[in-house]
Amino acid sequence: MTASAGPPGPSGDATPDPAADVRALRRFNRFYVNLIGAFDYGRQLYTPFTLTEARILYEIAHHDRVDAADLRVSLSLDAGYLSRLLGKFEDRKLITRGRSERDPRRQCIMLTPAGWEAAGLLEERSQEAVGSLLTDLPAADRARLVDSARTIHALLAKGPEEAPDARPPEVVLRRPYPGDLGWMVERNAALYAAEYGFDLSYEALVARIVAEYAEAFDPRWDRTWIAELGGDRVGAVMCVRDGAPGVARLRLLLVEPGARGHGVGRQLVDTCVEFAREAGYGELALWTNSVLHAARGLYQRAGFELVSESAHHSFGQDLVGQDWRLTL
Repeated sequence: MTASAGPPGPSGDATPDPAADVRALRRFNRFYVNLIGAFDYGRQLYTPFTLTEARILYEIAHHDRVDAADLRVSLSLDAGYLSRLLGKFEDRKLITRGRSERDPRRQCIMLTPAGWEAAGLLEERSQEAVGSLLTDLPAADRARLVDSARTIHALLAKGPEEAPDARPPEVVLRRPYPGDLGWMVERNAALYAAEYGFDLSYEALVARIVAEYAEAFDPRWDRTWIAELGGDRVGAVMCVRDGAPGVARLRLLLVEPGARGHGVGRQLVDTCVEFAREAGYGELALWTNSVLHAARGLYQRAGFELVSESAHHSFGQDLVGQDWRLTL
């Protein structure tokens, strides 16, 4: 029985009651807004941001470049109100604004290192807050809740003629949040062990690379991207300074098996190349092994050239290492 069920009609079916449907949906809205603390969002998550400000930071963080006009449309905000909020962010050194490459009449908005830190903190605390709602639920009830949330999203976000999965999920590249670098170590180790038989020495190598990146990170020269597909982490890549002057190095390209075929690897490599070029590097280098056929195809497509290779025994396997270079 539902809240909208009226007396049975001639066919025996419940008579629709639109007013009761509206009341039920409004009652749910009031309940959920109070539950997540939307009216006191900053205090709920112990941050200085309102819900609207947090949504703006989220949108900027989940797109490598975003225009002010895009933000206004995606968040349904008044242009003047959005401009004032962006001005506050600029005053607090959270964002920079400049001319859009796509359209000089538009503003391109990017997060500063302080902005990335704020966005990462918001993401971490939001995850914790929502996770706390699920912690005490039995597994069956948790599954029902998540399935119901997906159903609500599917029904209200799309027209009735469009199936929920009619459009393929969008690949989104973003900067790393707290925990993402650790995820890169774990997934690299697990995937390379499963697909190529690499031993623990490979995980140790990846952990050192990630630790060195985090300790020496300089946003002018270094960058990491996390790829998401349908909201799930499915890939990553790093661009870091090399020992030679003017040379950047592409490292730790990763695409989850279930995400292959969606263009994730191509976008990660292309974005890495674009960043290295814009940062002023003259060359982008990488080291890989000949058994990584799919990755080698991506590098060739992006214009990399194989300059040398040599046999070696590493990670418990006999391999052929390869050096690839791209002049920028």
